[in-house]
Amino acid sequence: MTITIAQTFIAVDDHDKALSFYRDALGLEVRNDVGFEGMRWITLGAPGQDVEIVLEPPLADPNASPADRDTLAELLAKGLLRGVIFTTDDVDGAFERVRSAGGEVLQEPIDQPYGVRDCAFRDPAGNMIRINQKKK
Repeated sequence: MTITIAQTFIAVDDHDKALSFYRDALGLEVRNDVGFEGMRWITLGAPGQDVEIVLEPPLADPNASPADRDTLAELLAKGLLRGVIFTTDDVDGAFERVRSAGGEVLQEPIDQPYGVRDCAFRDPAGNMIRINQKKK
């Protein structure tokens, strides 16, 4: 038996801004864009890869209390929710692409002691996005 990752979820507070970041700046392809009961989910993935990222509303659970929704919205606004780490064969090129598209730079590309060269951005909702390249 093999278990693989199919989807991972990232909370966003503005799907149009998030779509511009993940599709246009990072180059992911849109695989699905669904609205339901006033909410929206956008599924994206890297061309040629089955793993998908779902951009979801913060705390999409209809049973969540207003206090829980407020708490999650505050954490999202502060950038305290975890994001995703992408990998590439050209981290410096990816950095320039995202920066030129208006990505909020947290860290320019640097060589890390754990074997990668990486950089970091915040998406429009405040989630940290890292991009790395294995050192050769």
